[in-house]
Amino acid sequence: MITIRPARAEDAGALPSIEQSAGEAFRTIPELAWLADGDNISAERHRALIAGGACWVAAEEKGRPVGFLSAGIEGDALHISELDVRLDRQGSGIGRALLERAVADARRRGLVAVTLTTFRAVAWNAPFYRKFGFRILEGAEIDGRLTGLLGDEAEHGMPSDQRCAMRLDLR
Repeated sequence: MITIRPARAEDAGALPSIEQSAGEAFRTIPELAWLADGDNISAERHRALIAGGACWVAAEEKGRPVGFLSAGIEGDALHISELDVRLDRQGSGIGRALLERAVADARRRGLVAVTLTTFRAVAWNAPFYRKFGFRILEGAEIDGRLTGLLGDEAEHGMPSDQRCAMRLDLR
């Protein structure tokens, strides 16, 4: 039994290892396998995100997190910075449940959209989000905040031709 609940400060220490485990899935894509060895969000950064009140964990019966969604409120949008599920728990609906919870919370807060940046063609990235109604933003639709995030990702080695910004309109 998995419970989706707001993340707590004491969860922060477990989240980098979940991100590391989830990243192992990139080893199946030769040109992106290097991501499995990349840096993870630090526990300190997770604590700061959790303090913002827009992060959730998927916890097992004993309360141990097996997945998380970290987000922040950026103007009138909820921006998802990370959605990870431990590799051995992927494909069981945990990511979907976390995303549904985040979208419901964004609606409850009266926000107008949910945004994120991700890979265009990786099955568990843009194609996954499209199933929930997210759309890839093109050209002038990409605002300054998202353009800046995509630029930061490119500076950190992400292939910019494979990345995209996505948006789910809530109104």
